[in-house]
Amino acid sequence: MIIDCHGHYTTAPPALGAWRDQQIAALDGSGPAPARAGLRISDDELRETIEPNQLRLMDERGIDLTIFSPRASFMAHHIGGFETSAEWAAICNELCYRVSTLYPERFVPAAMLPQSPGVDPATCIPELTRCVEEYGAVALNLNPDPSGGHWTAPPLTDRSWYPVYEKMVEYGIPAMVHVSTSVNPAFHTTGAHYLNADTTAFMQLVQGDLFRDFPQLRLIIPHGGGAVPYHWGRFRGLAMALGKPELEEHVLNNVFFDTCVYHQPGSDLLFEVVPARNILFASEMIGAVRSVDPRTGHHFDDTRRYAEAAKLSEEDWAAIREHNARRVYPRLDALLKGQGR
Repeated sequence: MIIDCHGHYTTAPPALGAWRDQQIAALDGSGPAPARAGLRISDDELRETIEPNQLRLMDERGIDLTIFSPRASFMAHHIGGFETSAEWAAICNELCYRVSTLYPERFVPAAMLPQSPGVDPATCIPELTRCVEEYGAVALNLNPDPSGGHWTAPPLTDRSWYPVYEKMVEYGIPAMVHVSTSVNPAFHTTGAHYLNADTTAFMQLVQGDLFRDFPQLRLIIPHGGGAVPYHWGRFRGLAMALGKPELEEHVLNNVFFDTCVYHQPGSDLLFEVVPARNILFASEMIGAVRSVDPRTGHHFDDTRRYAEAAKLSEEDWAAIREHNARRVYPRLDALLKGQGR
C-alpha cells in the first residue's frame, strides 16, 4: 500500500475561514468573539470538500491512506495568545477527526498544537492528549517558530520543549516539524519560510544532543528536508567540527524526511543522498504547489511519479511507500493491523 504521511485539510468549508476571521477581528475589538458552537459544518459539507479534491487525487494516484492534519498556513500561532490558539486548534483538529470517521480507511488524523509565541510549550499537552486519546491521532505537527517568521522561540533542543517530547514518547507518536504562515516580509511563506525552517530544524538537531535524552523520539522534516540533502556534505562537516558523530549515528535514528519535492532531479537527489530507511512517502497534495507542470503534463505534487521513475530497488520503494511509515508511526501501524491491512 501507499501511505502519504503529509496531508493538510486545505479545502475545508468556507465557514471555517469565516469563523477564524471573526475570531481575529475580535482581538482588536472590530467585532464580537464568535462562539465555538456557532460554527456548524455538516458531514455532507465535509464530503463535498474531500471527495472531489483529496480523495479524488488519492484515487487517481493510487494513494491508499493519508495522515491528515489541519492546514499548516492556517495554524498561524502568531495571532492572539494561547487562548486564541487553543480554541482554533481544537476546532481544526475536530474537523480532521471527523473526516477520518467519514473515511476511516483513507484518512487518519494528526494534531495541530495550540502553540503561541513566548508561551510554555507544556501548555499544549492537554490538546495533544485529547487528540490522541479521543480522536486517535497518530502524530502531531510541531511548529519550531510560533512567531511567524521572526524566530523568537528557542531551538528544538532546548529543555522547554521537553514536556512535549516526553508526552510524544509516552504515546509513541512522532512529530512533523512544520512551520506556519510567515508575517516577516523577508520570507515568503511556502517558498522560503517552510524550506528555511526545514533546514534550520535539522541544523538545530545536529548542534544539540536531543536524542541522547530522547532515544525513542521521532521527528519528520518535511519538504524533502529543505536544503539538507543538497548540502549533506556541509552538514557532515559541521557535525565533525562540532565534535558530533557521523549524521547516521547522531540524528538518523530519529529524523526522517518526506518526499514533498516537486521535480525529478530533486527527488533523485533525495533518494541518492538520504538512506531509504529515513524517507517517507508524502505529497502534501493541494498544498503550496497545486498547478500542472507544463513540461510534464502532470501535477507538480504528484510525487509518486518521481519515486517510481527514480532508480530505487523494489525493497527501498516498499520501505518508502509503506514500511517506514508503519515503523515511524506505531499507532498508525496498529490501526492498519486492526483493519486487517
